[in-house]
Amino acid sequence: MANWLSIDDLQDIAADLPRFTEAFTTLADRLGLDIVPLAADHISLRCHQNATADRWRRGFEQCGELLSENIINGRPICLFKLHEPVCVAHWRFDVVELPWPGEKRYPHEGWEHIEIVLPGEPESLNARALALLSDDGLSQPGIFVKSSSPKGERERLPNPTLAVTDGSVTVKFHPWTIEQIVASEE
Repeated sequence: MANWLSIDDLQDIAADLPRFTEAFTTLADRLGLDIVPLAADHISLRCHQNATADRWRRGFEQCGELLSENIINGRPICLFKLHEPVCVAHWRFDVVELPWPGEKRYPHEGWEHIEIVLPGEPESLNARALALLSDDGLSQPGIFVKSSSPKGERERLPNPTLAVTDGSVTVKFHPWTIEQIVASEE
């Protein structure tokens, strides 16, 4: 199988990776978030058009395996396990989340967030995640925090999310890996 960086249908996101890496590192610095000891689970894209999502799917099918396809919050989301990882900072992601467009319009088509796993009780996720962030970082203009509980049609595990964004890129915290969530669907 080909490396994802060499797939024609994925050249726009290959070119977008340095922008995302810099923006994500800047966000982590602003938040006082030390990413080195954290276990990041997967990386996610955002797009505005179904045609873009379809093209990216074709590309990922050439360099990975479809791990899951589910409807979450009313839109399809595919997870691909890649044969060659996407590298951001010190992390090597072999799982990519590809959501089709929803109602929200994102400012940029390309890489949008990284999901970090904080194992523990789902009820204490927000407190554990917020403890990793500086108060100064969270109180900066343009920093937004959102708590939610997205759920796939067949998921059995409670999967709260705490998302912190600067409007350009986002860091999300979950209590489970995406592969644990997928396994709960079976």
